Amino acid sequence: MPIIATIMNSTTGQPIQKMSFGRMPKPWASFTLESGELVKADRVDVGKPAPGKVVVPVSVWVTPKA
Repeated sequence: MPIIATIMNSTTGQPIQKMSFGRMPKPWASFTLESGELVKADRVDVGKPAPGKVVVPVSVWVTPKA
């Protein structure tokens, strides 16, 4: 089951995009955004699922150069 994570901007706190991972992303993972920019994860936050839900919210915080 793929992990769908929200990519968040560390400087502004705003979401950048949604991204699907084959497994849980590591805090040192590097990947390419839709804009073509290569970024490295600053941290990975795993939230609690809503009552009665199975889907766990995952946020990957990155610092884009632009």
